[in-house]
Amino acid sequence: MRLAEEASQFHYLQPDYDRPLLEIPAELEQKVKIKLKQLYGEEACEKWYPELARICKVYYAYKSPQMISWDQKFDSSNRFDQQDVILITYGDLIHQEGEMPLHTMREVCHRYFHDVFNTLHILPFYPYSSDRGFAVMDFEEVDPHLGTWEDILDLKREFKLMFDGVLNHVSSKNKWFQEFLNQNPAYLDFFTVFSTRETISPDHLKLIVRPRTSDILSTYSTLNGKRMVWTTFSADQIDLNFNNPEVLIKMVEILLTYIRRGADMIRLDAVTYLWEELGTSCAHLEQNHIAIQLFRDILDLVAPHVALITETNVPHQDNIKYFGDGSNEAQMVYNFALPPLVLHAFQNADASILTAWASNLPPISNQATYFNFLDSHDGIGVMAVKDILLPQEIEKMALRVLEHGGYISYKDNGDGTKSPYELNITWYSAINNEDAEESQELQINRYIASRSVALVLIGVPGIYFHGLLGSKNDAELVIEQESTRSINRKNIDKAELIKALENPASTTAQVTHDLMQLIKIRIKEKAFHPNAPQRVLNLSRHLFSLLRISTDGDEQILTILNITAEEQSIKISLPYHQLSFGRCIDLINHREYVVRDMSLEIAFKPYQVIWLKYRTEYENG
Repeated sequence: MRLAEEASQFHYLQPDYDRPLLEIPAELEQKVKIKLKQLYGEEACEKWYPELARICKVYYAYKSPQMISWDQKFDSSNRFDQQDVILITYGDLIHQEGEMPLHTMREVCHRYFHDVFNTLHILPFYPYSSDRGFAVMDFEEVDPHLGTWEDILDLKREFKLMFDGVLNHVSSKNKWFQEFLNQNPAYLDFFTVFSTRETISPDHLKLIVRPRTSDILSTYSTLNGKRMVWTTFSADQIDLNFNNPEVLIKMVEILLTYIRRGADMIRLDAVTYLWEELGTSCAHLEQNHIAIQLFRDILDLVAPHVALITETNVPHQDNIKYFGDGSNEAQMVYNFALPPLVLHAFQNADASILTAWASNLPPISNQATYFNFLDSHDGIGVMAVKDILLPQEIEKMALRVLEHGGYISYKDNGDGTKSPYELNITWYSAINNEDAEESQELQINRYIASRSVALVLIGVPGIYFHGLLGSKNDAELVIEQESTRSINRKNIDKAELIKALENPASTTAQVTHDLMQLIKIRIKEKAFHPNAPQRVLNLSRHLFSLLRISTDGDEQILTILNITAEEQSIKISLPYHQLSFGRCIDLINHREYVVRDMSLEIAFKPYQVIWLKYRTEYENG
């Protein structure tokens, strides 16, 4: 029975208090108290720990005996495997007149994608006021325009689910902020508030890392006059004040509600900016890590099967710190350096920098791994590569995106200047210039080749729905919604989508078919287990290559990708590259290759992808 099917049956609709309550081990209690003290001091720890324990006990009372038993047997070292592939989508990305979008999504995913993707990441499906779901008005309800919790449960019966934990901020229409505007004493400390703009000195402003060029403070009228509140992203997205322990406690309760409602993974959105402290960068502070480790402690206690995934668009070395020691923080981290490095490689027909970076990508642990993606609902973030690519290389990449019909989102550098933060463009349009005099076949091959990198790299791959379809830029929606991110967020009519998927001549059908064929191969091969060892081979600047070896050592797959529009040929010396096999099969084209004189000769077509599998049975015929 699939995990999604099992877990959907394991929570009661009401808590059962007639059986023994959760017993919190002394060791776990001590770990949580240490973190509370680090964040808030001893007095606050003693005040708030009992409430945290109460919330955990309430959640536990919702678990059936079967789920309690199942959780006790859960092996965190086998949390992920090669069958884990995540499809990222909005709840209403596919629509049909007279039908609830979540129902439509389930029908389409079941019909076309259920044998390829085992996990759905449904982007925020809560009531919202802006930013396509990321300005949450109510954390605990499903947007009635999308469906109900029952619709979420229906999806759960076929897929594992990832929910968004939008912890950093709330909508200005959120009831907590409305109570603040009413000056309800219980909510005065839920937000970071200043009486005047001058309260933050220019020197402090320069230190603050900003993902936007908008003001860090927004003015609101309250019962007691004007107040300025901290708004990292927009005036409609009010940052929560995690210096207040009650905010953290509330968020723990919400995360446990999500798990009770079906979440197998929780994406911690914008967790980079969780903690504000003047005199610092206010980005990825130590308190952020402590808070996430506290969340992890709690989930390890009451819901060990649930994984935390951090979304932190920061320089690569800061990003991977959210793994902690590999066992105490996030189980997956968005691999933000991957998209711009793959794009850079294909733009320049040169994989040198991608190869060097991948060569130094360390395995984390048997409990944690990378989340490998290329496109998203936002765009292609470039913060992660600011210490990998030169500023002029990032600028050149951004200019190419403009030439391909995309946009550049800038961030405030704090010194009066701005620099690229994100490239807003679909992945298909980023990789291909629609005005170029090229065949559709070549552009599709280029596209599939670029996407193959995320499928072979150590970690779990994720694909945004528009990326699966090979969608092109939607400039009209950008104008209509006055948002550059809308270029990659178009809702799709169900009938039109089905027509495109079932028309072999369409780009949509060809891209989807080719990409799904690669995924179908991947999910059968234990050498692509997220934690299977990898070794990057520097064969040529025109090729990207790595070797994956199954965790039991029985199987190995040599992946090689031509990143150019030209034919390439290579003679691989096995002793030089420390390879040891004789006969091998290309899993994609089923062609056999034989080693001669300790060398392997391969000719590549433009953008050809080859996955060479060596296994003893091939050697023995």
